[in-house]
Amino acid sequence: MQIPGVPESLLAALLVAARGCRLALVGGAVRDLLLHRQHQDPWRGLPDLDLVVEGRAIELIEPLKAELYKIWGDHVQLSARVHGRYQTVELELQLSDQTWLLDLASARHETYLRPAWNPDVELGCLEDDLVRRDFTVNAIALDLQTGGLIDPFSGQDDLARRQLRFLHAKSLSDDPSRLIRAARYAARLQFDMAPESLVQIKDSLREWPWPPLPIQDPEMVPPALGVRLRRELELLLEKEPWQQALEFLQRCGGFALLDQSLQHDSTWSHRLTLANHYQLPRLLCLIAASKNACDLASRLQLPQSQQKLLVQMQRLTSQLQSLERSNASASLPASVWCQILEDPIKNPSAVALAYVTGAQPTRALHQWLESWQYVRSPVDGATLRREGWAQGKLLGDELKRRRMNALDLMPRYHDTSD
Repeated sequence: MQIPGVPESLLAALLVAARGCRLALVGGAVRDLLLHRQHQDPWRGLPDLDLVVEGRAIELIEPLKAELYKIWGDHVQLSARVHGRYQTVELELQLSDQTWLLDLASARHETYLRPAWNPDVELGCLEDDLVRRDFTVNAIALDLQTGGLIDPFSGQDDLARRQLRFLHAKSLSDDPSRLIRAARYAARLQFDMAPESLVQIKDSLREWPWPPLPIQDPEMVPPALGVRLRRELELLLEKEPWQQALEFLQRCGGFALLDQSLQHDSTWSHRLTLANHYQLPRLLCLIAASKNACDLASRLQLPQSQQKLLVQMQRLTSQLQSLERSNASASLPASVWCQILEDPIKNPSAVALAYVTGAQPTRALHQWLESWQYVRSPVDGATLRREGWAQGKLLGDELKRRRMNALDLMPRYHDTSD
């Protein structure tokens, strides 16, 4: 079966490199190819090619290089990155101005000894490898030697029904990040969940968090679960129609995987829309409204810079709440707001994050973000030096004083937040 954008010579070279070992194309490429050829879906572009070999994938690197050089000579470049624990190889193949990304894995068998824990892995056969996958539509293999389809879970039937179905009753408890993946695929492919999979989602979330893994304690999160959840969320927010995907996830109750308070959040769409305008990470804006945002950021292993930003935002929000309670913010001049919001220990992005999450008074935050922070002294340092001011702290203080005067000549802010 010809794959759009993939030279037949590349597939032939892979077969030669495999030296008669069973080699198959699996995952999204097979799914999308069948949707395109059999169900008239538009071709969504060439995804990464996921290949599984019965044997050690690492042993194919050098033979593949040799075979590719036979075909294309010095015009081809092949780089490889090996992940030894799971016997996988990431290959990047460049030919002229074309690039192909190949994930080459050893067929393996996985066993989950505890819910959501990292699996124990050992080498296996192709059928073992298909069993460990997420949905039936992703557990279809194209045998590159025979050209035949291997479909042990009737994934082709689910493609025809345009539905996502988990492979087995423990799929979601084995890896909760599969629910976020379901939201990604549902939005991208316009698929629904199979009825029995909806029941599995409901049952699995009812048991979440699973004892003895209290999700409130970041140190007790199963190894790599937080990373898996974060990566799936980042892919959802960066690569997919995120509005539809998150609506799907919330309908399924899936926000509870992060924090139950987010499951009842109705403002996430507004926050994520503002995220682009203020150049804030979407995932950070999504979780910022959580009652336990800092703990959640730690569990997901967000970058330290983002975790620090959350802490700064929460401190600023507390400061603003104190002002609100004392009614001191009712008619503060712009210069005072700038002194509050431009404290050297504050990151301007923390002000943006506070505004995005609805901190009060919203209008003051908005005016600082859009206007006040850009106001400068009507005269610059060079002019002041010509007037006799010496370079140094006094000159800086004078520039600041004149800027504050300019700010206070602007219309006074009155809080009419709704």
